[in-house]
Amino acid sequence: MTNFVLVHGSYQGGWIWRDVAARLRAKGHTVYAPTMIGCGERRHQLHAGIDTTTFATEVAELLFHEDLRDVVLVGTSSGGMVVCGAAERVRDRVGRIVLVDALALFNGEKSRDIVNRTAPPPYGLAAGPSRDEAANGLFADVPAALLPWVIDRITPHPVGTSMIPVKLTDFWEMSWDATVIWCKQAPNPGEAHQRRAAAKLKAKWHELDTGHYPMLTMPEELTALLTGG
Repeated sequence: MTNFVLVHGSYQGGWIWRDVAARLRAKGHTVYAPTMIGCGERRHQLHAGIDTTTFATEVAELLFHEDLRDVVLVGTSSGGMVVCGAAERVRDRVGRIVLVDALALFNGEKSRDIVNRTAPPPYGLAAGPSRDEAANGLFADVPAALLPWVIDRITPHPVGTSMIPVKLTDFWEMSWDATVIWCKQAPNPGEAHQRRAAAKLKAKWHELDTGHYPMLTMPEELTALLTGG
């Protein structure tokens, strides 16, 4: 039995991992899929000052208070930054890191340095696509039967997580058992960014021929990669 902690990305909550989490639990694993403050069902807790450090601290505190050991810490999209920050804080509790089409930023970088979108920089506490923009853009490759369920659950994301640079002390100098999964049909964050992370981490490399949300489009295949290393 393995402890999995699945960290979501922007405009999401823990809900996005539903199908993967169910498969992992069916195999006997313990699974946590927390929703970060200001997101999903916790959107009412949105406040000023939320950034990737806030999220990383939340995940690290989860591992500590649940007394989880040898954790497989999985991050997707902007959740990759959260995983790196959390792992640095509780190194002795992390067994493996998996980055799923994820942002893996160096200290001082921010996601706006990497992700190329035509939308102007966001203002206010949170920002996100409209329902139509999400359905026809970011989530366009989600199966039609599942898409309404997804669109009903997307929420604006705290802007500090993309506008405030990542703060990491020595994550990239540590030794990790790591896996990087690139989704070949996703324009962002892109192959070059993920190959940079894989090279720095000396990580295992896998590819999925799908868009940015393999937990929605290829849950069976993604589960196999998470459990197989």
